[in-house]
Amino acid sequence: WDVVVHLGARRVNVYSGGRLARSFRAVVGKPSTPTPTGQFFVEEALTMAAGEPGAPFALALSARSNALQEFEGGPGQIAIHGVENLGGTLGTAASHGCIRLGTSAIDWIAARIGAGTPVSIESR
Repeated sequence: WDVVVHLGARRVNVYSGGRLARSFRAVVGKPSTPTPTGQFFVEEALTMAAGEPGAPFALALSARSNALQEFEGGPGQIAIHGVENLGGTLGTAASHGCIRLGTSAIDWIAARIGAGTPVSIESR
């Protein structure tokens, strides 16, 4: 598996064996708190409690925010997670740097993607 985030297109593409398996619309970082670009990996996959912001799943990345050194007591870590209790319209730039996906999209990804999976975040 490989994950490619296209910030300009506001899409997350998931590849299996080099072939596009699925493509999802996403909420990406707003101009004041942009999603960083580069080559990263999934550090851990987390199941979140219902009602928790970003639920139901989060893929914590090796990426860190260039704008926020700390976020809600944490190190400004970037994640791919759900929209639960956060909102945001898919296809927009409205997050603090994380990549938000609709519930069905993050459910699909979380069932397949785990620690060590490469994640490329590109500006286009």
